Amino acid sequence: QVQLVESGGGLVQPGGSLRLSCVAVGSIFSVNTMGWYRQAPGNKRELVARISSGGRTDYADSVKGRFTISRDNAKNTVYLQMNSLKPEDTAVYYCNVPASWYSDYALASWGQGTQVTVSS
Repeated sequence: QVQLVESGGGLVQPGGSLRLSCVAVGSIFSVNTMGWYRQAPGNKRELVARISSGGRTDYADSVKGRFTISRDNAKNTVYLQMNSLKPEDTAVYYCNVPASWYSDYALASWGQGTQVTVSS
């Protein structure tokens, strides 16, 4: 069973940047696709970025060109660099393990997430 711990959120002005980190404790990290999800109040949780074990990446249209996902398998850590942030990016951000490259279904238990608030 993998345990996920997210950090790096905060309050930032529109146009600003944040870098989120997620440490995964568990042996499956290096062999699995990892993803960043977010959930805004009143909205469904959505997958915004994913990265394969080999470094292939994919993004939701809403964040493409602004967010970059990366991973360090030696540290069991996945990152989300968020640039040009917009108020609509405000949400709690979580990492998890998508069931497959073509699925948003998350396999692991959810961590506590990290709050990102974009506001002037």
